[in-house]
Amino acid sequence: MVTYKLNDGNQLLAIGCGTNTFGKENQEYMGNINNDTSSIESAIDVGYRRFDTAISYRNETVVALGIKRSQIERKDIFITSKLPGKEGYIDSREHVIQGIEQSLNALDTNYIDLYLIHHPWDNLEQILIVWKVFEEYHQNGVLKSIGVSNFNEEQLLYLIENATIVPAVNQIESNPKNPNNEIINFCLEHGIVPEVWGPFHGIEDSHIKTLEEIGEKYQKNWAQVLLRYQLDRNVAIIPKSHNKERQASNLDVFDFCLSYADKIVITELFKN
Repeated sequence: MVTYKLNDGNQLLAIGCGTNTFGKENQEYMGNINNDTSSIESAIDVGYRRFDTAISYRNETVVALGIKRSQIERKDIFITSKLPGKEGYIDSREHVIQGIEQSLNALDTNYIDLYLIHHPWDNLEQILIVWKVFEEYHQNGVLKSIGVSNFNEEQLLYLIENATIVPAVNQIESNPKNPNNEIINFCLEHGIVPEVWGPFHGIEDSHIKTLEEIGEKYQKNWAQVLLRYQLDRNVAIIPKSHNKERQASNLDVFDFCLSYADKIVITELFKN
């Protein structure tokens, strides 16, 4: 699989697996945890080696259990988790430490490959205080890479100008309904890898029709075309599916490249 070199020298697999409904009743975000690891195990079986979870998803333990059941060595799996940007986790240095340790314990690991601030809030100085704890854990080798999620330009720029370590990743939504092109371009210009969640959110029938027409040229489905478009502009992605065939399909995007003309057509879909 293609990898992106992060600004800290580490490598990020271009495609990871979203997990925010994994291990839950009815596969619903707010569903009760049922410890069903079948979606994790099928994803590993078709080739995924990067998984994205978060304290807020409540399923770090499920992700860890699925990885353990796969018998794939820890060093061969890349795990992302996130600290909630809310009271109880960001109020003090001690709370930040407790949150990080909570993730380490739930994931049953002594290090996390990528750890993010899940959401920003309206206090840049406090964000920096949280970030400095992240920096300490990064320098100690416990958090291999550190980054943020859902940050805008102002919030990112504040960290760039005031922190010791520039975020390696900014995880954001991007799809034709909510392109977020400006923040993606900002990240790329500042050496921060933009990583997309929700790549299929808000897809309309008209979008699918256009993408299917393009896909026919490459013998690919509309979802594969959409993922390839993100890859072609150096964006990492974390599509999510509980279906093993779709999981495999979402990985099968490295044997073609979109033509310039096709990229122009898709770019028009990403204008709102």
